[in-house]
Amino acid sequence: MRRLVDNALAVTKESVKTFTYESLNNIARLINGVSALLLAILLGKSNILEGAQGWELRPTFHGPRFPRWMENGVSSFNQFIHELSVDSDSSSVDYASAEDEPDEIYRSTPSSPLSDGSGTCRTSAHINHDPHWTNWVAYIFSWILLPARFLLRIPFLLFRLLSSQESKASLDTGSPRPRTFHPFRKVHSSKDHVVQRTIDRRRGVIEDLHLAIDIFIEAIFDMFHKAAYFVFSPFAAFRIFGKWFSSPSAGDKDIDYNVSNASVPTATLGANDPSPRERNLTLHHTLNTDARTCRDVITELGYPYEAIHVITSDGYVILLERLPRRDARKAVFLQHGILDSSMGWVSNGVVGSPAFAAFDQGYDVFLGNFRGLVSREHVDKNISLRQYWRFSINEHGTEDIPAMIEKIHEVKTAELKLSHPNEETTDEQPYKLCAISHSMGGAAMLMYVIIRRIEEKPHRLSRLVLLSPAGFHDETSFLFTVAHYICLLLAPILALFVPALYIPTRFFRMLFNKLVRDFHNYPAVGGLVQTILSYGFGGDSSNWVGVLGLPHYNMNDMPGLSFRVIHHLAQIKRTKKFRMYDFGSKAVNMEVYGSPEPIDLGEYYSLIDIPVDLVAGKKDQIITSSMVKKHYRLMKDSGVDVSYNEFEYGHLDFTFAHHEELLAFMMSRLLLVEPDLKRQSSPKKALKLEKNRAS
Repeated sequence: MRRLVDNALAVTKESVKTFTYESLNNIARLINGVSALLLAILLGKSNILEGAQGWELRPTFHGPRFPRWMENGVSSFNQFIHELSVDSDSSSVDYASAEDEPDEIYRSTPSSPLSDGSGTCRTSAHINHDPHWTNWVAYIFSWILLPARFLLRIPFLLFRLLSSQESKASLDTGSPRPRTFHPFRKVHSSKDHVVQRTIDRRRGVIEDLHLAIDIFIEAIFDMFHKAAYFVFSPFAAFRIFGKWFSSPSAGDKDIDYNVSNASVPTATLGANDPSPRERNLTLHHTLNTDARTCRDVITELGYPYEAIHVITSDGYVILLERLPRRDARKAVFLQHGILDSSMGWVSNGVVGSPAFAAFDQGYDVFLGNFRGLVSREHVDKNISLRQYWRFSINEHGTEDIPAMIEKIHEVKTAELKLSHPNEETTDEQPYKLCAISHSMGGAAMLMYVIIRRIEEKPHRLSRLVLLSPAGFHDETSFLFTVAHYICLLLAPILALFVPALYIPTRFFRMLFNKLVRDFHNYPAVGGLVQTILSYGFGGDSSNWVGVLGLPHYNMNDMPGLSFRVIHHLAQIKRTKKFRMYDFGSKAVNMEVYGSPEPIDLGEYYSLIDIPVDLVAGKKDQIITSSMVKKHYRLMKDSGVDVSYNEFEYGHLDFTFAHHEELLAFMMSRLLLVEPDLKRQSSPKKALKLEKNRAS
């Protein structure tokens, strides 16, 4: 009778699992199908599905061939990766045919935080956050989700309570040992890496629901199984209960070993220790979100990395990251744009990222990060939320960039003195520093150069390469135009209640991260979101969904957008001038700028004393090419050594897309700046370099 009940429970459990699993899959298919139908209705946008599987974050071992500009400057590690990508094609295909795993999984799936080289690398201390309206929003959603969390936790806790009494029984010598799964022998190291990458990938919301439902059903039916055991063996049940009340540790010995345990024996493929390991099924297992940092991407690719924490004059702690070449006399400073981070400069892998390209060309590479992270890093650990987010583009150009460039100067000067002790010292800096900036980073860089020239301080730059720089926003999409006018109209009220735009809690950042993963898993849904975002941004062709999947938008931290930055951009659009922030009071403006009106930076372009290369995107609808041309005309009329180039790119393609022609252009601009011959450590080296140039 007991065997019959066990069989009935097993059949019922599998039936319930199959029903719920297929029901959830059918709902997901329905959503994906409706999204595909809507995409077909939106004329001209249905072809967006063609590139839906190309959103995965690089790097990948199946990268493109080396660009022409890297033929003479490629690193040995890049050569190794290039050869490995060719060799691993056949091995991965063989493994896929044997194990029914598609090769595309290995090529497109990024390593997850479970891998050895990944994880959150934040060295700064946590800050005590003050209560704010965002906390109330989090509390409201927590109460809304409380019933679901409660229902999911109760069966599992009961299951753990009952199974914990039997945990010691499996360790007795008389107990039957669990069946051992013999691991496969290690045949080839590349195949082992394939296995690790195929099983170690991020899950979306749908997959997490599958997992949660599976655990919930297992817990419920395990309770029924134990109840049936107590019904059919009442004397054993009473004996166990009696020993529980008399001696809590004594009752474990009499538990029937036929009762299933919660742990599942698993073996690690290719591990040095072939013995199976116990993996407990818990709801608090890893959240499986991609939380890699720029450091993880750089070090996993074999490049050197250094983190420098810079403190600005107003107390903000910002992160300056570096791919160090300590004896190099040429350096490049890369500065990101709005709602971005240094991750954008390395997100395209070994042969597609500007940071790696510059390093392979012999540059000391510095990656700047603006203030404005959710972690709110500041010297004042008790700084309030409203106080932290009180900054505009002014602070990016007059506080953040000066602090980072001065730190670069301090580090490079000290290192070059150590590497060239016999060199004569002069007042000139012993290195050349170029800057590449994107979007708002370009506007902040122009502001930095002009303000330093007005203050008669050295800006230490030799060349500027500005990719779709902000500064003029006369032409914007309808959505941005409406947002700007609302911001100008309601600025005093919004400044009090919305100091910044970001996802406030870890839970919602994790949910956002997983939803983006579902956009990848269900291409029609991702294509619909991509189309809606593209329409909202005026038809810009950037890969918006792919960018949202980058790991700097993770549950631990993410870049936010200060309301003052939005307000500053709205002021620029209204006045049609590249001006500094208007505080709304002539007295405050007089105190800050020395005039009742903010400084019009366009009128001071004549102070720019270094070459500037402006790059625009023909498909860019965030900062149109006509707005970049406005920079060009003003600089040209002011006598600046400026060039202008256009590419068939959207706004985000300058950093998040792999375009060989853009990398070739940037490298060619950097190579125009060379260290002075007199800066060589010996006359012989200078003479040798002079002969090489002549030949």
